[in-house]
Amino acid sequence: MRSIDDIDVAGRRVLLRSDLNVPLDLKGSGEITDDGRIRASLPVIKKLSDRGARVVIMAHLGRPKGADYAERAAGGPSLHVVGVRLTELLGKQVEFAADLAGPSAAATVGALTDGGVALLENVRFEPAETSKDDSERARLAARLAELGDVYVGDGFGVVHRKQASVYDLPALLPHAAGDLILAEVAVLKRLTEKPARPYVVILGGSKPSDKLGVIGNLLGVADRLLIGGGMSYTFLAALGYEVGNSLLEADQIETVRSVMAEAERRGVEIVLPTDLVVATHFAPDADSVVVPADAIPADREGVDIGPDTRALFAAKLIDARTVFWNGPLGVFEFPAFAAGTRAIAEELTKVDGLTVIGGGDSAAAVRSFGLADSAFGHISTGGGASLEYLEGKTLPGLTALETD
Repeated sequence: MRSIDDIDVAGRRVLLRSDLNVPLDLKGSGEITDDGRIRASLPVIKKLSDRGARVVIMAHLGRPKGADYAERAAGGPSLHVVGVRLTELLGKQVEFAADLAGPSAAATVGALTDGGVALLENVRFEPAETSKDDSERARLAARLAELGDVYVGDGFGVVHRKQASVYDLPALLPHAAGDLILAEVAVLKRLTEKPARPYVVILGGSKPSDKLGVIGNLLGVADRLLIGGGMSYTFLAALGYEVGNSLLEADQIETVRSVMAEAERRGVEIVLPTDLVVATHFAPDADSVVVPADAIPADREGVDIGPDTRALFAAKLIDARTVFWNGPLGVFEFPAFAAGTRAIAEELTKVDGLTVIGGGDSAAAVRSFGLADSAFGHISTGGGASLEYLEGKTLPGLTALETD
């Protein structure tokens, strides 16, 4: 892939696809609750601006619903709040276009001078952005291409999507990969091509079905898999344990048993919780107790790993030289049930080797605990993209940037 250092951008309109899909407090102030992805995008925005480019940022926010642009825009969420934060962090005005490829976008881009920065409205307000119809996406890409001279892909969190601004648009303009994407790919290659050993993978989150593909691929690379969070209850059920009202994908039990058998055959250690925090119901103030993993009451649900499991997982990390973590180990959003996720995050800061936080909720968790990004080797901006890369899948957005 060409990098932005390989192309002349001075005085040219650069369409920059970033990932600014930040979480918002939608039940309260509407403010950004974690600006990690904005901060991660800043270096390339600043680099292009400093080189005299007229930077036109495209990004998505949330999953707007509606049959057309008007319906989706009316329901939001708008990228305007992101534009305000970008202005603060960049230290210069980021102009905001109130549409994506309409009159406001054309006027805003047309008024940019060398070094200027503009942000277009949410690309997902256009249904064609995520359409399965190639021709619909192509038409939107052609409209966007009229706004720029060069395309730069720097939104790693969307490279696993075959979308107009990610996959179709690069084919219409001279293009290059941004530094963020190049850095993400370099780290993921270290995880898949001769990683330093022992290589430990920590997987949490809610559903094993989301991660069985990556687990299958990792059985040929990793030395240990530590399984926690909601997905662990399907693994425990596969051992014949009662899991009460905990998250369970009953239709995946046989598949999980096959994965566990294959791991044993390959000599890959799968480590499951030995004790759990179980609550009467899903609420921040729910009554909870710690029980052995094989003694979950039928009327309770698991909400966190217990103290013995925290100690066990920590022991399995002591000699690790490479660690990849994706998915929280409990309901970390509720302070009462965040201890397990916090404990493992803190253990990772002690690892003598490469530690990679696989984006999404894992990244939000470590930041919510006040742990500095610099305490880890790398915090990915794309959880889903990272998992698909580790699964061995072809990522359309990367393919588009690799094609001349």
